[in-house]
Amino acid sequence: MQDTTAPHVGQAIRSLREGKNLSLRELSRSSSLSVNAISKIERGDNSPTVASLHKIASSLGVHITDFFTERPNQATIFTPRHNALRIQGNGLLIAGLGNGMPNQKLEPYRITIDPGVGTTTDPASHSGEEFVHCLEGELIYHIGNQQYKLRPGDSLLYKASQLHSWENKSQQEAIILMVFEIDQTQPLPHRLLHDG
Repeated sequence: MQDTTAPHVGQAIRSLREGKNLSLRELSRSSSLSVNAISKIERGDNSPTVASLHKIASSLGVHITDFFTERPNQATIFTPRHNALRIQGNGLLIAGLGNGMPNQKLEPYRITIDPGVGTTTDPASHSGEEFVHCLEGELIYHIGNQQYKLRPGDSLLYKASQLHSWENKSQQEAIILMVFEIDQTQPLPHRLLHDG
């Protein structure tokens, strides 16, 4: 897996935090992340997980897409293949496939998942809907009391209010397309990853 990150994400977080006159300690308290973790993210010394970004976004009262927005007020967003914003950590490589549209209602990601990586110890539940499409490899998805084995070409569309988690039990990387519905009334619409 390539080691690629989006270095400007930390700068965007710092700018938004300072714009709200919040100290690192205040943001740490409201986001449940350590001061050291937030400081490293802001300096670009650590690649944040999407879960961390969502916690910070919730505390700042913004959407996660605000950390990636470079060209506000656009009606069309084109993302060339090599320009997708990437975050790597915890056995995942997450590429944001489309961010920056005002009042954006969808968050699309291409996620590469290392063997043995999963979220089964901390299933999520939140508002909205989610769509998952398996591009490569295999991934086991748990939704409520059901289990689904996704192989290339398989898809899931589900109400995210159900407890859900996933795991890569295979010996190969799994690559999925994941699309979240953004709840415009809540700065924390969902959690993709779970911090330990």
